[in-house]
Amino acid sequence: MKKILGIGNALVDVLLEIQNDEQIEKFGLLKGGMEMIDAEKKRKIHAAISNMNQKIASGGSTSNTIYGLAKLGAKTGYIGKISNDQAGDFFKKDMVDANINTHFLYSDIDTGIATTFISSNGERTFATYLGAAATMTPEEIDIEVIKQYDVVHVEGYLIFNKELVLDICRKAKECGLLISMDMASYNLVEAMHDLVEELLEQYVDIIFANEEEAKAFTGKEEFEALEELSKYCDVAVVKLGPRGSIAKVNGQITEIAPAPGERLDTTGAGDIYAAGFLYGLINNLSVEESGALASKLGAACIQTIGARIHDEHFTI
Repeated sequence: MKKILGIGNALVDVLLEIQNDEQIEKFGLLKGGMEMIDAEKKRKIHAAISNMNQKIASGGSTSNTIYGLAKLGAKTGYIGKISNDQAGDFFKKDMVDANINTHFLYSDIDTGIATTFISSNGERTFATYLGAAATMTPEEIDIEVIKQYDVVHVEGYLIFNKELVLDICRKAKECGLLISMDMASYNLVEAMHDLVEELLEQYVDIIFANEEEAKAFTGKEEFEALEELSKYCDVAVVKLGPRGSIAKVNGQITEIAPAPGERLDTTGAGDIYAAGFLYGLINNLSVEESGALASKLGAACIQTIGARIHDEHFTI
């Protein structure tokens, strides 16, 4: 079985269910978007939400995907940067307990926190303090670790650090790895369009995007966006939420039906979907089979607060 390495922002999620948009508007956040915040804004937000019911879980787009792959039985590894603090210890234990081969880097800066406001319709708004994750440098990415794997999965959020994401991709290609990437956020894709295009054009083999991200990059809708993405990558997937997903793999388009599930929280659903699809690809399942597994896991995720779903769902 091929081995998959994930490289991404190691974050702990603080999840809050909200009944209206008051908290989002109070802090000037874009509903449904993701804003990078500094330590001072993180402190103000957490002071304001201190009396609200919260759920704490390990997060970060790539770590969610790698966690899902490990639970499916794939051989996985993870590179991320944390601190020797309570949040870092929590994150590390979660990954190790999932039998992921971890290659952690450490910083004196606090472990990153992603505060996630979950609206009544399940939509998420992120205020992300990268903390230690933001201090990861190209020099810390050991090519000898990369050589141990066959596929590397990187999250689109890493494009905030241009030199880092380009270095990871160069090293991966030098070692002959396939590169998989999730676009991560539509507003990020809009802001960093040229870098995203450079990554797709020169390095990425497998791309995942939801319909908003695909439109932000291509300016087109659904199938036309898929066609555009497939010009760059052999495997292109556009997730359409409750309408399922579409994929173009080696020139062949496949429509993937959604799995049933009541939408409670979409946090991590796209990441877990990617885990199912990637698992299918590395195990030579058909696109239909890979998509069905991905949809099943994504549906289980939207029925749970956070991105950690019960082990019973990870059956092939």
